[in-house]
This record gives sequence, structure tokens and C-alpha cells, in this order.
Amino acid sequence: MQKIISYLFSVFLALFISGCSVESLLLHTPFHETNTTAEQNNTKQTTAVQLPRLCFHPNATPLEKILKAKKIKPGIPLYIRIFKKEKIFELWGKQGKRYTLLKSYPICSYSGYLGPKLRSGDKQAPEGVYVLTQKSLNPHSRYHLALNIQYPNRYDRNHHRTGNLIMIHGKCSSTGCFAMGDSQIEEIYKMVEKALQKHRSWIYVAIYPFRMTEENMLQYADSYWYPFWANLKTGYDYFEQTHVPPFTGVKGATYVFQKRGSDINTSVTAIKIDQKNLTQN
Repeated sequence: MQKIISYLFSVFLALFISGCSVESLLLHTPFHETNTTAEQNNTKQTTAVQLPRLCFHPNATPLEKILKAKKIKPGIPLYIRIFKKEKIFELWGKQGKRYTLLKSYPICSYSGYLGPKLRSGDKQAPEGVYVLTQKSLNPHSRYHLALNIQYPNRYDRNHHRTGNLIMIHGKCSSTGCFAMGDSQIEEIYKMVEKALQKHRSWIYVAIYPFRMTEENMLQYADSYWYPFWANLKTGYDYFEQTHVPPFTGVKGATYVFQKRGSDINTSVTAIKIDQKNLTQN
């Protein structure tokens, strides 16, 4: 009995020191396979990776300090990448002709499995390429601050996917959004707001299931979503090689990634702003 009491005391002491919840510690399990319903007329079943609940520790290095060291001021063009499995949010900024990694943030919370969002209410975080515009900004969100990524985009609509109000926001709870915690969203929001004020354009947000290395792709070669991920990998590889975000469009049921400034194929429709999807929360 004394051993049990000592063990429980040590667990709660660790929780107190780390700031983690009992739930996050007890439910911290390895990735495992589970079934989920795929978007198919024949209701074909597929496997997806369930995401573990992890203790959250923000990246405490001030972005202001990083920008000063790189001699960068807020207002430069930005590019955002999100990796679901690794729970990483990357903020890139243009420096010269190429983009440099400004800061990598741990994602506090998001819901669902590896794979795209399919329908309203499935509590699934999406995958694909989305955009932030001036109308994406919500400084009065109940989640502290929020950025609407404008799901569904044209690709999603072509696949008959539904839903809306998918945000990058503060706090640490999620039902399909990406919750960054308050201190981190303050840095991200400020950079996005300054960039959009200066350039009056949009910022791409590329959301991937995982870092799309050849090793990771091989690991998921049997997944139902492999063809979709292979399509996304084209854009991932382009940026990895050039550090310049590619122009992203949609042709039928496929993403198309092209060099910026090149002649855009007239059959390719750009990822455009969908004003119907901008109701804030």
C-alpha cells in the first residue's frame, strides 16, 4: 500500500512540475492503427493514425528576438506549414528571393486522425492548401485570437466535402481547428496581420499529415489516403527544394503546384478566397 501511495505521489508531483494534465499523461500512447470511414460511395473502410495527447510546452523563445537576429521586421510575405503527426506549426518569411524559417511552434491541440476533413461535424482537422486574407483575421475570437483558413477550398468542394469555421486560434482545445495556446497565437497573429496589411494579398497555409519524406511516405504506402498525400507531396517537395512557395491551383480533383511567375495553365483554377466561409467565431 505504501508503494502505491508513493507512486501516486510521484505521478502528481511530476504533473505539478510539468504543467500537464492527468488525462494527457495517462493517455499518452504510441500511434496505432484504427478504422475510419473514407469518402467513397461504397463506404470503403480505410486506416488512419490516431494522434496521441501530449503535454504542451510552448516555444518560449520570443519571435521578436529571432527577427532581430535575422534583421527582419514584421510585414514581410509569409508562408505557413502545419504537420499534424509531429504537431508542428512552421512560420516562414521571405528574405531576399527565398523564404527562411522564422519560428517553429508546437501545436497545443487539434482533433481527428491523419487524413483530410470530409464533412461538417466530423471534428477532423483538414489537410491541403488554404489561404489567409484580411477577412480571415478575428481579434475578438472567444479563443483569444483566430485566423480563418477558409475551409473548404475549391479542392474540397470538388470532392463534395463540407464544413466551415476552421481556425488557427488560441486556447488549448479543438474540435477541428488548430489550437496554438494564447502566447503563441499572439505572435503568429501579429505577423500575419502585418503581412496582410502591407501586401494586401493572401498567405498560403499548407497542412500536411506528416513531414513528407520518402521514409514517411513508404510507412503509409498502404493507406487509403496515399494518392492524396502523394499529390500534396509535389508541393511539399517543390518548397523543400526551392524555399519558395509554389502557386497552388486545382484541376478537377487534383492539386496543381507551379512555379510563381510562370504561365499558368488556363485549365487550372487558383485556390481562391471564398467569402461565404468567413463567419468568425
